[in-house]
Amino acid sequence: MARRITLILDDDVYKRLVEESIRRYGSVKYISRVVNEILREVFKLDLEDEALRELVGLLSKPKIARVTPEDMEKFREELSQRLES
Repeated sequence: MARRITLILDDDVYKRLVEESIRRYGSVKYISRVVNEILREVFKLDLEDEALRELVGLLSKPKIARVTPEDMEKFREELSQRLES
């Protein structure tokens, strides 16, 4: 269910929303739709950020194996050769 609210926007934010509304839909009357779409994208990013934080946590934990830069380079070269053939 849609809710009607009043927002007080800074001039620069309003200008960007008007420009985006015209770019996406060809009219200023779709500002509400643009705001909803942008907020959904931001909320989605928040969820992705949570997943990224979890990934960083996993990567930051103590490592089970040690790999030297030389070992990594050798692995990269072998992998590259396998992919090319």
